[in-house]
Amino acid sequence: MGDLTIPPSQDGAPTAGAERQDPVERLDDATDALMMLRDGFSGEEPLDEVLQRLSETATRAVQDADAVTVTVNPQQPRTAAASVAALIEIDEKQYSSNRGPCLEAARTLRAVRAVVGDNGDSWPEFDAAAEQHGVRAYLSVPILLPAADHSDAKHIGSLNLYSYNAAAFDPFDEGVMRLFTTAASAAIDNAHRWQRSRDHITHLETALVSRAVIDQAKGVLMAVHSCTADEAFAMLVQDSQKRNVKLREVAQGLLDSVVPR
Repeated sequence: MGDLTIPPSQDGAPTAGAERQDPVERLDDATDALMMLRDGFSGEEPLDEVLQRLSETATRAVQDADAVTVTVNPQQPRTAAASVAALIEIDEKQYSSNRGPCLEAARTLRAVRAVVGDNGDSWPEFDAAAEQHGVRAYLSVPILLPAADHSDAKHIGSLNLYSYNAAAFDPFDEGVMRLFTTAASAAIDNAHRWQRSRDHITHLETALVSRAVIDQAKGVLMAVHSCTADEAFAMLVQDSQKRNVKLREVAQGLLDSVVPR
């Protein structure tokens, strides 16, 4: 396929009127991007890596997407990943002003397209930031996590597409992004599950280490004071409460005093 990149204008933004790909070619690009998304994810990948891969791959799915960011945590939105870091400011202006196409997509759970210069009254902060960075069009598509039961799907974030072409993003692109966000939601859900499993394992490991330290400290007290295991444990608890220090730290301090490191 030939190079269809829009040549930049004097102000640094590509000019409008570039030839658009044939619909079949556009669908092929979207399919290739979805396959890359699927093949690139593993069942054991931190969420931040998943989101960064998502932002970079999404630019391949839509011809006019010059950059993509990923918004997460709808209650306190933040941009967790971006294919072009400098454009994060456009999203942040929306978060701080509590308005803009990204937040509109989150509230309505529908794709929202914005042409820069047309929304000065409704979203002045967004318009000003986008214009400053040479962005001409913006498309935000919510990412929904399908519900396991009959409840409503959970909104977990948004894909935000930037273009330097004011004519960018048509209904076909919106449809492609809906497919893309469906695949993305599964990858994000897997990352959440993986992270929860890692956290649970870490907590178990910490608990096991703490138990071993406490048992050793109890043994020391039993030998020194000729007391039972319950009496030794009570001593540790009493010292922990008196000093307002965690029980494990009290036990470790006792062991360190007996066998200095």
